[in-house]
Amino acid sequence: MDENPGVDEQVGTGPGVITNDGCAVEFYTLLPAFGEPEIVDAAVPAGASILELGCGTGRILRPLAALGHPVTGVDDSPDMLARLASLADGAGLPTVCSPIQSLRLDRAFDAVLLASTMINSRPDRRREFLATVRHHLRADGVAVFQQHPPDWFETVEHAEPARDDPGGIRRIIRVARPEPSGMYVEVEYRVGDDVWTHAWTARRIGERELADDLAAASLRFGDWLTGDHAWFTARPA
Repeated sequence: MDENPGVDEQVGTGPGVITNDGCAVEFYTLLPAFGEPEIVDAAVPAGASILELGCGTGRILRPLAALGHPVTGVDDSPDMLARLASLADGAGLPTVCSPIQSLRLDRAFDAVLLASTMINSRPDRRREFLATVRHHLRADGVAVFQQHPPDWFETVEHAEPARDDPGGIRRIIRVARPEPSGMYVEVEYRVGDDVWTHAWTARRIGERELADDLAAASLRFGDWLTGDHAWFTARPA
């Protein structure tokens, strides 16, 4: 249970299965990648084994496999993983159903991926995520993270509320409300006649806090991968 129910709690609505963090399985099946696989592929060695934490239906995992990486996906939703396995390019990909926080596999990987801005979780959960990342990372491995760009917290409140994304997806920001810890957001997604919503709080992470949390997990900051500081790497300390 979140320490601040109704603030950090993630809630979703719409047709089909909604996971415990508010994500709609049907919507995520339709959601395309937005260049994430290429960012990750460029940050890791060719053919590197990759563990993706919170892989969902595999919209990043499946393209990474197509780029020649042995991949393993982790998600705590059996419905997400079942849908991944049902897709033509997802059948046969190894997956594990587990919360990220408690995952402890008996192998390490060349790279561990935590995308979809999950690092912008509340601090205690973020530190648990980072501990799982380090546990599964080889001594010479690289961790790849996606966060909300720092200036997103200043711009999302005033952004155009509606946007058309690839895949026939219309995204509408219903609420963008500053909170002491970050930003509370409610978003509506429309695809044809189907409507889904997702509401969550994104926690702001300062560079000092990020460095401290990485260090607590025996990780050290690596490099920024994009100019907006949305993507970065870390390595074992």
